[in-house]
Amino acid sequence: MNEYPTAFISYSWEDDEHKNWVKSLASRLRDNGVDVKLDQWEVVPGDQLANFMEKSIREIDYVLIICTPKYKSKSDKREGGVGYEGDIITGEVFQNQNQRKFIPILRKGNWKESAPTWISGKYYIDLSELANIESNFKDLITTILNIRETAPPLGQYKPTKTIQQPTKIPEPETDEIRIKGILVDEVGEPLNDGSPGSALYKIPFELNKRPDYQWSELFRITWDRPPSWTSMHRPGIGYVSGNKIILDGTTIEEVKKYHKDTLKLVVETVNQRYKEIKLQEKLKREREEQARKEHNDNIRNIADDIQF
Repeated sequence: MNEYPTAFISYSWEDDEHKNWVKSLASRLRDNGVDVKLDQWEVVPGDQLANFMEKSIREIDYVLIICTPKYKSKSDKREGGVGYEGDIITGEVFQNQNQRKFIPILRKGNWKESAPTWISGKYYIDLSELANIESNFKDLITTILNIRETAPPLGQYKPTKTIQQPTKIPEPETDEIRIKGILVDEVGEPLNDGSPGSALYKIPFELNKRPDYQWSELFRITWDRPPSWTSMHRPGIGYVSGNKIILDGTTIEEVKKYHKDTLKLVVETVNQRYKEIKLQEKLKREREEQARKEHNDNIRNIADDIQF
């Protein structure tokens, strides 16, 4: 029996950027203890795609549905693999009544234009905006790991008037992500079989600490579109896994001549943007706490004037 919860990702084959985003999400989930099955890792030439999809949806604990306008269009029209998966999912829901097995994730657009008709009314996880992506990813991972916060136990009525004091807002982390060096023992090997790209391989870089999902997403996006780059820049090869940055599709010579400076610039840019986002989130929480305190003070003052 698998000690880890399992998940299958249903998504539409769009562009390389979208496929890399899905792979990054799958890697992050696996890094947090979820045994994700992804076609990019599991399916090889000669496999039966329909059999892989059907077996995965029926046997795996959770199905993550990556919602985009293109996914909605294919699903509603029952086109291609997305349409076939939709048929299997709706049949599974009808037969087993297991609604919570299927978790919609908003990736692009708004919910109305991205959600297939058959899931439009479900509670979904919004991973389309960077500002709240960390808290929303936490919502996803705690659901899959079954560690969501539950209601406290019921107690006895206490006829005393108490007002909950606002909690102290923690300061955002200031310890920035830094690259420690190349993990030489984990560098991949080229296939060198004459096919396009077979001379390229994977190079991992160790970080001083493990970034959260928000930082990781910022890195992936910024690597694809850095502030400046050389003619040898390779979008789509950079992502974060655990406490490592991975460039999957380059050579050590390219890193030395071209990618090193771009990589340093990207990490600096991401650190600055991450700090700005965290500051914005902190200021928002402070405003909310202040509004809550003013509301509680107002309740207390009015309650004191009410006599029975």
